[in-house]
Amino acid sequence: MLNIKCPYCGDRSQKEFAYGGDGTINRPKLNQEISDEEWDNFVYLRKSPRGKHIELWHHIAGCRQWFKVERDTTTHEIFRTFKPEEEF
Repeated sequence: MLNIKCPYCGDRSQKEFAYGGDGTINRPKLNQEISDEEWDNFVYLRKSPRGKHIELWHHIAGCRQWFKVERDTTTHEIFRTFKPEEEF
């Protein structure tokens, strides 16, 4: 079983979390017009990287906070976790 260290409440079982996607993609800014193609690219065009990658995770059965995880997608090794506003 995988354990994830929530930056808000510590080490917890993976069962308490939900994967939230690629943590390196920036959402389009609110209240600004974007084309259908730009929105389509944001929603559907995602890479599936192999190796070290930054991901978003949600602590759904705990503090309910979103945070980022630096994880190896092939070995599932977690290198670090950090709050969204922190630099990666």
